Amino acid sequence: MNLPPSISKSGLAANRSPVGRRPPAAPRCRAADSCAASRSSAFTLIEALLAVAVCAIVLVAINAVFATAVRLRDQTSAAVEGVVPLGQALETLRRDLREAVGPGGALAGDFKCGAQGMGLNMGLTAPAASGLDFFTATGRIRDTEPWGDLQEVCYFLQDPTNGQANAGKDLVRYVNRNLLATTLIQPPEPQRLLGGLQDAVFECYDGLEWRVWDTSMGDTNLPLAVRVKLQPAADPGSQVLPTPLEVIVPLTTVTRTNFTAAAGG
Repeated sequence: MNLPPSISKSGLAANRSPVGRRPPAAPRCRAADSCAASRSSAFTLIEALLAVAVCAIVLVAINAVFATAVRLRDQTSAAVEGVVPLGQALETLRRDLREAVGPGGALAGDFKCGAQGMGLNMGLTAPAASGLDFFTATGRIRDTEPWGDLQEVCYFLQDPTNGQANAGKDLVRYVNRNLLATTLIQPPEPQRLLGGLQDAVFECYDGLEWRVWDTSMGDTNLPLAVRVKLQPAADPGSQVLPTPLEVIVPLTTVTRTNFTAAAGG
């Protein structure tokens, strides 16, 4: 067979489709490759254990921080609860002493510090060497009450009213507003200022030394200052006493006496 010259044998062979031959199949992922990929994307047992251990360490640290914060909060609350009554008691004592009135007036009586017979005008019996009895101008004037600003106050220690004697004694303050009465029907109610005290010592300064003071026994004027020593009681189950507290309050009130000056010329 004669072929046109434009068609060669090589072109005929190229156009001829093979018989019984399949087209090439699409590439497939091998099973080994897929297994390797799945192993690389999953967690091993060691990695899981390490993750659990790290989580446990973090939780323990959070628990420790939280427990420390709660303990510090409780300690701070206890410290604040102990400081607030102490500050209020000392402020009340300072205010009364700053407005102390010397003896010799129509209503003002004696100034007694650690002396005998304190609180007798109120019907009280204060223990010796542990109290303070004087007159001060700190009374509040109200329209509904007939009292003036002058009042008698008495400080000393007494056993707690709640019956817990092992927790120390209470520092109480008694107030007598009715200074014109010759007899009292009943003693005034005590004002509890501070609790948990083992001892309280009141002393007065005369310019040379600290000592007791009693204007009914020779001391005709007010002292220069008053010192108060408060010894807190030991905690239950402990024999160590806390650090004592000492407060010094200067008295600026001076009792003036009349005198006659003779002049010659």
